Amino acid sequence: MATTPAPVSDPWFQNRFAQRIGGAMYGKDTAIYKFEMIKRAKRKALADHPERQMLDFGIGENDEMAPENIRAVMRREIDQPENRGYADNGIAAYKEAAAAFMQREFGVSLNPETEVNHCIGSKTAYAMLPAAFIDPGDVTLMTVPGYPVAGTATRWFGGTVHRLPLVAENDFFPDLASIPDDVLAKTKMLVLCYPNSPTGKTATREFYEQVVDWAHKHRVIVVQDAAHIMLSYDDEPLSFLSVDGAKDVGVEVHSMSKGFHMIGWRLGWVCGHERIVRAFADVKDNCDSGQFIAIQKAGAAALNDPEIPKRVREKYRRRLEKLVGVLRAVGFECEMPGGTYFLYTKSPRGAGDREFKTAQDASQFLISELSISTVPWDDCGAYLRFSATYVAEDEAAEDDLMAETHARLSRARLKF
Repeated sequence: MATTPAPVSDPWFQNRFAQRIGGAMYGKDTAIYKFEMIKRAKRKALADHPERQMLDFGIGENDEMAPENIRAVMRREIDQPENRGYADNGIAAYKEAAAAFMQREFGVSLNPETEVNHCIGSKTAYAMLPAAFIDPGDVTLMTVPGYPVAGTATRWFGGTVHRLPLVAENDFFPDLASIPDDVLAKTKMLVLCYPNSPTGKTATREFYEQVVDWAHKHRVIVVQDAAHIMLSYDDEPLSFLSVDGAKDVGVEVHSMSKGFHMIGWRLGWVCGHERIVRAFADVKDNCDSGQFIAIQKAGAAALNDPEIPKRVREKYRRRLEKLVGVLRAVGFECEMPGGTYFLYTKSPRGAGDREFKTAQDASQFLISELSISTVPWDDCGAYLRFSATYVAEDEAAEDDLMAETHARLSRARLKF
């Protein structure tokens, strides 16, 4: 006779978990995060259809290794005994390379000693910066859809998040005038991201000028996420700090991942107003002991090679142009994004006799029925995000994958 397993009792410390991560209910939440839903659906599709290649447009990380000349620097520096120790708040060579990069690419002059500090990937910067400013009751303004880390950290420090929707009707810019006065009175930080992930919108100089004026007027610190800055297609890459007065109101956070194929190396930098950079460095000094010095030296070599981001940009421009053509051919209303390696497009309403209530529904259908993986966004309407970071060894492989994508989507009889 089968027996029912005894319920697992909670550990004695169950009611000791902090409320910020769920309190006494920590570990009992049955809600499934959308990326976990995608992973599960992909596993099932692969098991149900082992003969069918998964066309993965959901990956948000470069499919290529860092260039060989940068890997050679890394190999050499690993063996240097002077690199074995703690890096603390970063080595001078990396800060100097970051400052030189900002001058060369954007005409931004920075003091590498006081206005630049490295971070172990930009994600850690967004987790740490709220610690320097947010007290209980303070507000951080976050654009949505977007990267949530700064908002999560804000809540952990007792603050709240006010969401600024990015919608096509406003050209995917936040409507700063829509913020209620009582919210604005408690606001300390505005987090932006341009080129925007996932919408692909790039900022204009006029927009940044408005942000600077607005930040001065309302005494709000600006944190600009520039992770995709070198993946700008509709114009030359534009730094927030290149706008007059921007350095007086905030900082810009850069990453070595997207523009340099250094995914997983976990390296970036925060730059801008000296006092904000110093506050970040003080928080960071109590959270980590710096990225491995060999990685910083390899990162400096990458920053000093202007050809690397040019090659990366042209690769993803080419792939996105092909993807736009394929999606348009099967009914999607989409256009080349201004930046990033993401294509953000309205989700289909259905396929054949099937209706989709959300982008999540459409995403699950594409995975289970067609083995095409995308990321759904339902924050501001139903949208799908296609990433151009799929694995393909060369242009011929890209073309083959595009042809297969077109064939599968055509068979689906999508409705828009």
